[in-house]
Amino acid sequence: MKRLFAAIDAGSYEFEMKIFEMGAKSGIREIDHVRRRIDLGDDTFHTGLISYAKMDELCDILKGFVDVMNTYKVEKYRAYGTSAIRETVNSNVVLDQIKLRTGLDINILSNSEQRFLEYKSVASRGERFEKLIEQGAAIVDIGGGSTQVSLFKKGQLVTSVNLHLGILRIRDKLTKLQPDMSHYAGYISEIILNELHIFKKLYLTDHEIRNIIVVDDYISVLMKRYLPKKDADMIPAEAYREKLAKLMVLSPYEASEFDGILEENASLLLPSALIISHILDATNARKLWIPGVSLSDGIAYDYAQTNKYISSTHDFEKDILSSAQYIAQRYNSSQTLSDELMNAALNIFDGTKKVHGLGKREKLLLTLAARMRDVGRYVTMSSPAEASFAIIMGSEIMGISHMERKIIATAVKNSYPNDISYSVFDEMDFDESSYRTAVKLTAILRLATGLSRSTRKSYEAVKSVIDDGKLVITVSSSDNMMLEKGLFFERADTFEEVFGLRPILKVRDCRR
Repeated sequence: MKRLFAAIDAGSYEFEMKIFEMGAKSGIREIDHVRRRIDLGDDTFHTGLISYAKMDELCDILKGFVDVMNTYKVEKYRAYGTSAIRETVNSNVVLDQIKLRTGLDINILSNSEQRFLEYKSVASRGERFEKLIEQGAAIVDIGGGSTQVSLFKKGQLVTSVNLHLGILRIRDKLTKLQPDMSHYAGYISEIILNELHIFKKLYLTDHEIRNIIVVDDYISVLMKRYLPKKDADMIPAEAYREKLAKLMVLSPYEASEFDGILEENASLLLPSALIISHILDATNARKLWIPGVSLSDGIAYDYAQTNKYISSTHDFEKDILSSAQYIAQRYNSSQTLSDELMNAALNIFDGTKKVHGLGKREKLLLTLAARMRDVGRYVTMSSPAEASFAIIMGSEIMGISHMERKIIATAVKNSYPNDISYSVFDEMDFDESSYRTAVKLTAILRLATGLSRSTRKSYEAVKSVIDDGKLVITVSSSDNMMLEKGLFFERADTFEEVFGLRPILKVRDCRR
């Protein structure tokens, strides 16, 4: 049975809707595409608010989208707001007005969630994507408010960094300066290079990037005019630079005539093109791939995957774990201790499923917390809990929401040996569900740290079972675990308070 699905992207400078047909046998097929220009970011990035005039305009656009959906008899939809709505002070009011005036439920994506969906849209292109990231690649996702650069090494996502290089932000900075057109490109380059300088030093010294994968609204249009149809999504770096040289001497009007885009959009073309050019220079990449995808494609792909209309050969959860591993490595966390802590935490999690009621997603958050727990020791040995919290909250983990990052960081912070006050969780502004998750993961991680205290000791297995109102944890080890037993019981009170089970540690001597 086939289903019609609508994916709506309420972006910073454009609203987009794509209608897809989905079926278990036929997969996913785009059947219509609607785009409407709106400079929503002009309000948000200048004043922090969306004006009444813009509110009327965006609701009119969304009403038009609803009419199209009704014409097609769309059964399901997903609608998301990105940076312009996300950074609006009155975002709750905006979402309420949209619901009342259009009937649409708009959800706000965190930056990492948005980029993960756009990343999924690229990954949906299959074999070519897998081949390029195996060679070493960077996905450059250019938006109105920022640009996300995600680095791949041997097919693995190693890190994803958000740069304050949105094309609307860049254009707005220059509008205030009112530069002569002859200096326009130079000023844009200066803004970009200032941001890329630190990025290159921190992230590019040990990565070979052979391919740049571009997610962008305008470069793909430019490429279509330049390349034969059979090569319209792949271009050598030098050929791109030749095209850019022609673009840099054109006014927005001339650029719109030359490249076949609207004049009102042409002022955003040069910032986008220069971001790509300077990232090419920073990485020494040889080729550009322009897959021509957007957030709407990622929304549809994610929906189809979740509802089993399609199956993915790419392991996205592995990418999330790989990103956390890279963060831990950057801050010199012990791989041995990290592995043992993760093993202990996951065994406790699995052994207490009946009492914690958490699922696969929460298990992933626990894994990430165990992996990154000690990153703060790189900054300070005297207060690693606070430092770890700050590092995790300040790190982009693509595919993990801002609230999930809070849960991870809070569990890590409170896993250190101090008295936990539940007011700590209240201060983090959790919703009720997130609050419960943070408390439960903290109790599990805190207990697991009592088993992972020394690089000189190891254990071969951990087994957790609930028996007669107690959680019995059995550890097989050939080392003396007397210290661990003492530290373990120091952490048991929190676990018992949260779950109503008293943890008991038993050590089985492997030497026998």
